[in-house]
Amino acid sequence: QLELAESGGGLVQPGGSLRLFCADSGFTLDYYVIGWFRQAPGKEREGVSCISGSGISRNYADSVKDGFTISRDNAKNTVYLQMNSLKPEDTAIYYCAAAPRVTVRAMCVLRKGLAYWGQGTQVTVSS
Repeated sequence: QLELAESGGGLVQPGGSLRLFCADSGFTLDYYVIGWFRQAPGKEREGVSCISGSGISRNYADSVKDGFTISRDNAKNTVYLQMNSLKPEDTAIYYCAAAPRVTVRAMCVLRKGLAYWGQGTQVTVSS
């Protein structure tokens, strides 16, 4: 069973950058679509970005397309979310999730196959 762990969150000023990490120390992530989701206080959890097992297919929410980049290094069993030009509205707890045998759109938009979740990492964008 996967045990996903997120890291890299923190406090950053508007316009700043953070890089989030999602890793599993025990099982390979190669065969899973990995997605980043976020939940702000009082709001529903939303899909931010998802990436296929090969890294070829990616999906982004419209609100983050210009500033965020998802990538993965299967040799390191790690998925990254590079967040640039951060805004206060990006403040949320960010979670990574893994889903087998789905497309990136099915996972990120339709919320299909969300089998495993990490505990989340807090991102706060504030001056």
